[in-house]
Order: sequence, then structure tokens, then C-alpha cells
Amino acid sequence: MGVDLRRADWLTAARARAYLWIMALLNGVTLALLLATSRNGVDRNGHLLGTDFLSFWTVGRMLIGRRDIYDQSAHIAAQQAYFTQADGFTAFFYPPTFLPFCWPLGLLDYFPALALWLVVTGALFVLAVTAWLRRFPVAAPAWLLIAAFPATLIQVTHGQTAFLSAGLLLLGALWVRERPIFSGVLFGLATVKPQFGLLVPLVLVLTGEWRVIAAAAATALALTVASAVLFGAGLWHEWYTLTRAAQTAMDAGTVGYAKMVSPFAGLMLLGVPSGLSYALQGLISAVVAAMLAQASWRRRYTAELGALMLVGAVLVTPFVLDYDMLLLAPTLIVVASRGFGPWEKLALLLAFAAPAFARPIGMNLHVPIMPEAAFLLYWVLWRRLRRDRTGMR
Repeated sequence: MGVDLRRADWLTAARARAYLWIMALLNGVTLALLLATSRNGVDRNGHLLGTDFLSFWTVGRMLIGRRDIYDQSAHIAAQQAYFTQADGFTAFFYPPTFLPFCWPLGLLDYFPALALWLVVTGALFVLAVTAWLRRFPVAAPAWLLIAAFPATLIQVTHGQTAFLSAGLLLLGALWVRERPIFSGVLFGLATVKPQFGLLVPLVLVLTGEWRVIAAAAATALALTVASAVLFGAGLWHEWYTLTRAAQTAMDAGTVGYAKMVSPFAGLMLLGVPSGLSYALQGLISAVVAAMLAQASWRRRYTAELGALMLVGAVLVTPFVLDYDMLLLAPTLIVVASRGFGPWEKLALLLAFAAPAFARPIGMNLHVPIMPEAAFLLYWVLWRRLRRDRTGMR
């Protein structure tokens, strides 16, 4: 008898909990081995612990020293004055609105700053996941779900911004109805990673959440003005000029298509020409946006709709990496919080586990797996919202 993937009845609650424990233990052991085998804060591969965080910390130092952070040569020199990574340097393409978050980091030495960054932003993400679990209870504690999720380990080891961006977007999407002003403020702060906010205005406009829109716009404007006052208005022009270099780096695969998990990156990994990859990414983005618009049309905003919006966010941008899969957390929670329909268990399993395998499979086999897993998760929640328009919270 074959395995029924459509129903996945073999994935019982007891087995799912056992898998969570196994993955949490594997993540913990991996992190412990990384720390135990490092020497003077450098791992066996010649990378400074926290890897990508070196860029944010360097920016903080440069801001304090009033140096030009968007001068790539100066940025590289400032990084390498502290440590030269085995594979070169970590670029900084974030907009000036992110600079107020970086500035305090430069007041500390590297490792205390890294610890503070992970603790503070990690606490925000834990708060967000816990809030979603209160709304949509599942048979597992928040700490186990977070510890088992492969994207968590990737975020921690890279010292990246995913805890921050995901925490802001998760809470913003959850509190639209209950705390619209606060929700808007969170969305406005999340513009530090603007590529993940492309679908937010679509949903908020179609559901008529005007107070959230106003608060988000005011916060984004305030953050923009604050960055200009604190660090100079000229930085905006410098950043805009640098975005061309960012586009060139993405096209050339400098980041590594195996590390990126967008449809565009998956197509490039398969050898599809750049122009066609961008065209297909645009088509996929249009389909995802149309599905979300259909789900939002003539409907009040709900948390389930917000969860769908966040999964869509990782599908409509060409620049998204495996640690950004923390944005899938609300949809994983929502789908797991009640009885399962066809394909829903499989969608949960694949989306939850895929971040652990997407990069090694991409690097060694040149096969993308994350875009398909994310879209399957998006589709099952979209189908559920269509089927159950009146039964949502």
C-alpha cells in the first residue's frame, strides 16, 4: 500500500511532536558544536561567529566615526580592519531607515553587540510567535516550535535581521483589528526591509484599514526624517546609488542563488536566463497578489488573512534568503491550529523542514525546493480562506 500524501494520516500528533523534539535537539547540538569548535570567535571555516552581523556592527562603528557607510570601499576597509572573512566581506544595502538600529551596536565591542542583537531581536520574535499561539493554540509550546524551526538556527548563526523584521511584521499583521495604531507603527518600522512589505498596502486598502495605513505611513516618514536629521539627508541619495550595485550583485549571483529562496533565485539556479527568470518572477508575483486580492475583496481584515499576506511576501520579492522563512511562522500556526484538509499536513511538513535542506540541496544539486514549499503553504491557506469565509476569527 502506498503512502497517501494527500491526507498524510501517518503524520500523527505524537509523531509531529517527536519530530519537533528531534529537530530542536539537532539545532541545539549544531549550535553547541559551532561554538565548541570555534577558536577566538572564528569557526572552522574561517568565519567570524555571527558572520553577517559584522556588517551591521561595522556600520554602527562608522556612524559613530562619521564615516561614509555607503562607500563600499570604506565599508570593506572598516570591516577588514577588525576581521577579514574567509570569503571576502558582507555588503550593506539597507536603507538609511535601518541606521538608527545599527548606531547603538557600534558603542559595544563586537561579541557583546552580537549577543545584545540576538537577545533583543530574538525576544521580539518570541513575543510575536507567542501572541499568534494565544490566538491560534496548537499542541506544542512556543519555545519548542521556535527551537525546532531550521530558520531559527540559520538566523542565529548569521546574526541577521530576520528576528527583527519577522517580529515587527508578525505582530503588525496580528494586531490590525485590535490595536490598529500600534499595528501601523510596527508596519512602518518594518520598512527597514521594504521588500517584505509589498503586499501589506494591498491587503490594508482592500479591507479598509485606514488607521493602520495612516499610522504606518506616519511612522515610515518619521523614521525617514529621523535618519536624515541624525546622519545626513545625503545618505538617501548615496543609498539609492548603491542599490544599482545591489541589483548587479543579485543578477551576478554574488549572494549565491542557493542561499536565496525566491522563485527568481530558483530559476537562476536551474540555469534559466536572467531576463526570463525576472519575467517568471513577475508572473508568479502577479498571481500571488491576485490570489491575495481575491481573498481580501469585500472582507474585514482577519489574522488568517495577515498570515496569508506574510507567506505571499516571501514569494513576490526576488531577494529573500533562508533565514527570512521565519515569516512563515503565522501560517504554520494557523494551519496547524485546527483540523486538516487535503494536502495541509504535507504543506506544513515541507514548509517547516525545507529551510534546513534548501541551501545544501541548492549548492550541491542545483535544485530549488523552498519556493515550491512556500507556495504550497500559501495555496492551502488561500484555499481554506475561500472555503470558510464566515468561520474565521
